[in-house]
Amino acid sequence: MIPAAFVILLVGVGIGASGVGEQKAVANTKPAPTVTVTKSPAAEDGKARPAPTVTVTKTAKPKAAAPAKKPAAKPAEDEAPSGKVVFKVWGSAPAGVNTMYGSDSDSRDGSGLPMTKTLSVNDDALYFHVSAQLQGGGDINCSVTVDGHTKKGHASGSYNICTAQVNSNFTGGWD
Repeated sequence: MIPAAFVILLVGVGIGASGVGEQKAVANTKPAPTVTVTKSPAAEDGKARPAPTVTVTKTAKPKAAAPAKKPAAKPAEDEAPSGKVVFKVWGSAPAGVNTMYGSDSDSRDGSGLPMTKTLSVNDDALYFHVSAQLQGGGDINCSVTVDGHTKKGHASGSYNICTAQVNSNFTGGWD
């Protein structure tokens, strides 16, 4: 039985190895141009007829589509220097946006889009927040980053509010 199993194994390896080369040959073939020759019927009345025409059809690769316009670059996230808090608001607010940012004990006004503000980390702070209210419509995003921890928010439509807040935890870090 063992010799028979060994023979079957060798036959299987031989069949598997013979199929590999065929797949490569098929994958590497390129389409060849197609040649069409049109012959005119023989002249019975002895008058000259036009020579046969040759038509060559070449299959061309489609041109790559032009790259789409890149959307407005949004600020990089998770980037806050050590000991700093970064507050960001970006997007579109044609009628304007009212922005407030800071900590549980310090609140400040922000303005304009995009807005990026940086404050020093207050170790006594329980949280850092950003709040941006649309004035009439638009689509905005906001984020707060402390020590690599980022929280994000989004608002769209009339007078909606984007909020994001990073909280301190019991181990002295940020969530």
